[in-house]
Amino acid sequence: MLFIERGEIDVLDGAFVVIDKTGVRTHIPVGSVACLMLEPGTRVSHRAAALAARVGTLLVWVGEAGVRLYASGQPGGARADRLLYQARLALDETARLKVVRKMYELRFGEKPPERRSVDQLRGIEGARVRKIYKMLAQRHKVSWKGRNYDATDWDSSDLPNLCLSSATACLYGITEAAILAAGYAPAVGFIHTGKPQSFVYDIADIFKFDSVVPIAFEIAARKPQQAERKVRLACRDHFRQSKLLGKIIPAIEEILAAGELEPPKTPKDTQPIAIPEGEKLGDAGHRH
Repeated sequence: MLFIERGEIDVLDGAFVVIDKTGVRTHIPVGSVACLMLEPGTRVSHRAAALAARVGTLLVWVGEAGVRLYASGQPGGARADRLLYQARLALDETARLKVVRKMYELRFGEKPPERRSVDQLRGIEGARVRKIYKMLAQRHKVSWKGRNYDATDWDSSDLPNLCLSSATACLYGITEAAILAAGYAPAVGFIHTGKPQSFVYDIADIFKFDSVVPIAFEIAARKPQQAERKVRLACRDHFRQSKLLGKIIPAIEEILAAGELEPPKTPKDTQPIAIPEGEKLGDAGHRH
């Protein structure tokens, strides 16, 4: 995956090329790029969009460092194998429960109680989350009345909730970008269901309390002007420094593997790899 900002993406000699404001061209190898994250100030030519569709490179329009996701091109590189795998896991109640239990384990660092349904685990999770919010509020000396916000009117929230809403929106942006880049469906969730971003909420919750929530409380404690913007910028910096995007996709693979269903075989008539990998030079230890 590559992030590109403040440049024009075009095609030259059959490959992507980024042209900056001084006219300097930087080639991007088509065969090694699964996803281009287009940050503010980026323009894409028609030829570049056509090349991306042809070779299965996903284009995702995001805010700085992925703090927002605005639109995406062709999710999953035009292949459905991972979508089918995700759907099978979600529809198989036994596999779904195993996936949910793995999410719980990764989120809280311990295995959940045995013989609990998804609904029961959801209730246990909610109780633990409320305790964590309260603990973080006490640690940062923030007045906390509970998580309460109106998605259609953020400004009606108190400062801590406003900061939390801004922070989680940033996390949802980068998480949805990762899900799309990996070829999965944001709407097919396991704990959360029935929403366009159900799977986004599932995955984001695993990283929430180790990333953006402490940032939100820390900034709320300072009571700054333009708190929402400061939270967004702090999350952007954290995403870059922690390289969070690179951690999300491996986590998704680990979580879905817990369902213990074999991924579907690639259909014979599926779209082939656009640029096959050539014969390697040397043995496995050869350094290029």
